[in-house]
Amino acid sequence: MEHIAETPDPFDLFRIWYDEAGGSSLALPNAMSLSTVRNNGSPASRMVLLSSYDRRGFVFHTNYESDKGVQISACPRAALLFWWEPLNRQVRIEGAVERTTAEESDAYFAGRPRGAKIGAWASGQSRPLPLRETLEARFREIEARHEGTPVPRPPHWGGYRVTPSTFEFWTGLEDRLHDRLRYERTPEGWAAVRLCP
Repeated sequence: MEHIAETPDPFDLFRIWYDEAGGSSLALPNAMSLSTVRNNGSPASRMVLLSSYDRRGFVFHTNYESDKGVQISACPRAALLFWWEPLNRQVRIEGAVERTTAEESDAYFAGRPRGAKIGAWASGQSRPLPLRETLEARFREIEARHEGTPVPRPPHWGGYRVTPSTFEFWTGLEDRLHDRLRYERTPEGWAAVRLCP
């Protein structure tokens, strides 16, 4: 492994690494850990899939009424973590979170598999489910209701965008002398600093 090649803009470095992860043996290079904050101040993490990214930020989709949605509403900041094991690399991203526009959410939802669309209606995500059969019956009910017609996006489902204030790129090196490069957003652009492992 080589040291991290610094770029003026961390989005450029992320794109290079993300493309390389996509070309590796990873089944889901877009899998990332999303960390939010509960109302008692404790952290909460879960794996989600990166839907898209551009220079505005990193987008994922979920039920707005889920635990993560409630936590984001109360504290609209989050941390993302990508771990690409075959490449021995990770990327940490922290920043503010906001909902994507309804038009963006509609466009993404339209491209989802039909079963996933029905599932978004059927699941009261994060709520107690005493009987699995209840969820399955709800799925069948919604499937029948929309038979032969498009499934619209539920109003409680859509995208969130994390706008980075910091990036940290990490690559594993021999003797645990790992390489870490942190970027901080400043009024003038991005400032990079190399960190001890």
